[in-house]
Amino acid sequence: MKRKCLEGDCCPVARALDVVGDWWTLLIIRDAFAGVTRFGDFQKHLGVAKNILAARLKEMVEQGLLQLSEVGARSEYQLTDKGRALMPVLVTLAQWGEAHTEPEQLGTRLLDARALKPLRKVEIMSEDGRVLGQGDIVTQAPTPAQ
Repeated sequence: MKRKCLEGDCCPVARALDVVGDWWTLLIIRDAFAGVTRFGDFQKHLGVAKNILAARLKEMVEQGLLQLSEVGARSEYQLTDKGRALMPVLVTLAQWGEAHTEPEQLGTRLLDARALKPLRKVEIMSEDGRVLGQGDIVTQAPTPAQ
């Protein structure tokens, strides 16, 4: 089934999913944060078919999540600012996965690099610093253009 393009959607969640909605995209971003830069290393870590990986990396470069650079005779993929901005998304998704899925074995954990302690749970905060829960957030529909 061909994916519907959500690029022009008024919903920011839909537009974001248009860029990162494929599971391979977030797994590639996860590995890039862990220092993976080369095609073969992504392929080895993810176990994804080479044609699928090549297509995803190409799309991620086109979307501005990664940049491709030549280092000697090899190509390397580096996170861009846009790609690095996904860190809070990955942390939140990892924390959700730890709380709501059953692992067969203890997996990787995200730790504070300096203290080597688990990260504090991600919280949603108001502009004035209050911690917000689900009942504290409303959705505002866009107003029609005049």
